[in-house]
Amino acid sequence: MRLTCTVNGDRHEVDDVWEGESLLYVLRERMGLPGSKNACEQGECGSCTVYLDGVPVCACLVAAGQAQGREVGTVEGLAGPGELHPVQEAFLEAGAVQCGFCTPGLLVATDDLVRRSRAEGRRPADAEIREALAGNLCRCTGYEKILDAVRLAADRMAGEAR
Repeated sequence: MRLTCTVNGDRHEVDDVWEGESLLYVLRERMGLPGSKNACEQGECGSCTVYLDGVPVCACLVAAGQAQGREVGTVEGLAGPGELHPVQEAFLEAGAVQCGFCTPGLLVATDDLVRRSRAEGRRPADAEIREALAGNLCRCTGYEKILDAVRLAADRMAGEAR
């Protein structure tokens, strides 16, 4: 089948997509977007988190055909070429990036949380941060620096709204 969807604002067409292929496989192997990581293939680790029509999903659990005609946003699309998104900057500054395998999913989940909180005119509380990131596993950190990065990103992005 042919898959046509918009990824990070650009229209993509991919031919010969097998019905059982995951969106993650198509993004990484057919579209050349390796940011989302393939780890558990069961939706347990969050490393492959992407936006599908603005909603975070585990791309390993989404059949590629489900993206037909839809908008997909990956970690590569958070910022423009040669730029860093405020969430990416915060993760670097807080030392929240270690091996980097979980980082793409954490960045997308953090972006989603901060955008939702900002739309409500508030910063996320610590309990809300922990819940929003609960689907993202990291084996390298104790999560404290990740939480620091989310707080820093939320503070910075709240400042942009002024």
